[in-house]
Amino acid sequence: MGKLDGKVAIVTGASRGIGKAIAKLFAAEGAKVVCAARSLHEGDHKLFEGSLTTTVSEITATGGIALAAQTDLSREEDCIQLVAKAREAFGPVNILINNAAVSYFVPIKDMTLKQWDTSWAVGPRAIFILTKLVLPDMINRRSGAIVNISSGAAIGPGRGPYKDREPSAYSGTKYGAQKAAIERFTQGLAEEVYQYGISVAALSPSQVVVTPGTLYFGMARGPNDPRAEPVELMAKAALLLVTEPLDKITGRVTYSQAILKEFGWITEARGIGIDRPGTGYSQI
Repeated sequence: MGKLDGKVAIVTGASRGIGKAIAKLFAAEGAKVVCAARSLHEGDHKLFEGSLTTTVSEITATGGIALAAQTDLSREEDCIQLVAKAREAFGPVNILINNAAVSYFVPIKDMTLKQWDTSWAVGPRAIFILTKLVLPDMINRRSGAIVNISSGAAIGPGRGPYKDREPSAYSGTKYGAQKAAIERFTQGLAEEVYQYGISVAALSPSQVVVTPGTLYFGMARGPNDPRAEPVELMAKAALLLVTEPLDKITGRVTYSQAILKEFGWITEARGIGIDRPGTGYSQI
């Protein structure tokens, strides 16, 4: 018996990295997983390897059930079609993992309006749209789980003066603002839907995760970067947040290793949430 037998889950950004790891683990635990991303086939993305076809083939090769749903989350009609495909293929949605993001690590003075708008559309805007679309299923069943993937970037640099500080290696102002917004949205939504038995949580890595994106932007040095954590820890933490009782996890803004250690899923932990505090929302 798997922890997610009989559940239907949508995982966005499932073509690579954290989303792929979550999709594979959820399928291994018995969920029927709808994998959403823009990259349907290998080579569709100009910079990164990974595709929905690869993710789904790896899931089905081990006996799991998954569906590829090519989706541009910046388009409302694509979000609507994604949820419709999930219902048509597998039935009402039990779990939503909002993982997808478009990242432009550019100083604000150099950022274009298109970059800003596209990034926010795939991030907070799509999270709102998808949440609205799956809530009727969850409300009707008086159960459900939503996990929004955040980031340590939501932790701001603090107040000035900054004259003695080295500028960050990359500019995460826009990205951090998005993630901070997602964390506030998470706690507000959790309060709103508690009456229906629906859990809502936000999850960030305790340490950097080595993905095609973090390698490209220089956030990780390589596959064996000692500062990094295995991507499987984020997948396990997401699984914890969709399976533990409502009152233990809803409204959490937490970090992978911190939550896993708290619930006894791992014995040792480090990084954000353990060695250093997270955002203000993680402490409320």
